[in-house]
Order: sequence, then C-alpha cells, then structure tokens
Amino acid sequence: MSIEWLQPAWPLVPGAAGLPSRVHAAFTWRAGGQSAAPCASLNLAGHVGDDPVAVRANRAAVCAALALPGEPVWLQQVHGAAVARLADATPPAAPPVADAAVTGRDRVPLAILVADCLPVLLASEDGAVIGAAHAGWRGLAAGVIEATAAAMGRSGDALRAWLGPCIRQPHFEVGAEVRAAFLAGAPGWERAATVAAFRANERGRWQCDLAALARVRLHRAGITAIADCGVCTFDDQARCFSHRRDGRTGRMAALLWLAP
Repeated sequence: MSIEWLQPAWPLVPGAAGLPSRVHAAFTWRAGGQSAAPCASLNLAGHVGDDPVAVRANRAAVCAALALPGEPVWLQQVHGAAVARLADATPPAAPPVADAAVTGRDRVPLAILVADCLPVLLASEDGAVIGAAHAGWRGLAAGVIEATAAAMGRSGDALRAWLGPCIRQPHFEVGAEVRAAFLAGAPGWERAATVAAFRANERGRWQCDLAALARVRLHRAGITAIADCGVCTFDDQARCFSHRRDGRTGRMAALLWLAP
C-alpha cells in the first residue's frame, strides 16, 4: 500500500492571495508503512515501542514520497510550551526537547507527532517564517500556541493557521481540572468561548473541544485566519492512529517546510 497524506488547505484572507508556493505542508495517514501491530503501519515515532528499523524505514519512505528537502527535525515532545528555534540549516544532533518549532530557513522540515493531540501549523503570509506546535490540552493550557506565534516574530494578522486531525469533542472526555485550567484567568470573550468548549456529560465529567480551545488561543495571539480540517482521529480508524481509542499505537506527523 502506498503512502497517502492530507494536504493542508490554508485559510484564504479576503483581498489577499494564497500563501507563497515556497510553503509546503502535509499530514501523514497511518497506512503504507512497515510497522507491525499495534503500530501498523506508518508509525513515525521512536518512543512507542515500535521496531526502530521499521521506524527508520517509515521515515525514509515519507521523506521520499513527499520529496522533502531534508530530514525532518523530530522533537522530543513533553506536552509543554517550549519552542525550538531552528536558525541553522544543519539538523540538531539530538531531538530538541520542545513541543513546537519555528524556522525561516529553507530545507528545514518541521515535524509534529500526534495520535489524538492537535497539530497546529502556522505560516506568515509572506512565506518568510513557519511554525508548528503540538497542542494537547496541557500544551494549550501552558501557552504553546502563543509561544510559537511569538517566536515567529510576526504580528498575528500576518499569520495563518491550520488545525489538523485530532480527537474531537464527542470522544474527548476530561475531568473538571482540565476545564478549570482553561477557565483560570480567561477574560471576557475568552471565558465565554472557553465555557462553550466544554459540554457536561452524564458521568459528571466534560467533553472537551480541543480545536475550539486552540481557536481561543490563536485569537489571543491575534491570529484570526484559521482553517480546521475537521478530522477526528478517534472516529477515523482506517486513516488515523488514536491513543485514546487504542492505547499503545503509532504516531502520525504534521510536516511543514520551506523550499525555494
């Protein structure tokens, strides 16, 4: 089976053209790789107990299929808000411990691994700088989106955002502490939008709309040009890994890069 991917559709800004052709992005689906169950088959993560030989082969296959200009910068994601600033064309010797990365360099692909968390891709409208963030609820609450936007050095109205596949509200049950973490200090309109992102269920817990919370944080950073692919990783078993659905499983990648 060949490798397939989702082509992100960036939001169009009224009166403006699309992003420059040097901005490239892709989101990998789970099929077409060499990993065995439970990571079958295009697992791109090295931390989930998969055969390292299969992971390396899967990563090489993705690089070839997408004609990437270099090896992606794989992060050691820890559900925080640290941002790796990649100003050097030479890949780092070890994966940066961060949940986001930004660069203005050509041929430095950014990579975010997910299996329910939300990948957020950002690009400046002039194509000069890009950023990618791993936005699970902990990272969102810690400010990973705001930190990524700040590291890009552009005003929010000069940035565009794409929200990738993630677990959606009907399947994402959380406790009251998660809701409280987002409501703490949320002013005015943010509070109303945050309240709307949580729906009480019959078990006394909450169904959480991760993408809605991301939109709140993007607006906080001044970013209003936002596109959401709408895909639910839990629902789409054929194409998506889902940790909440399957437990031990593989990881997909949101990839973003600049090329001349």
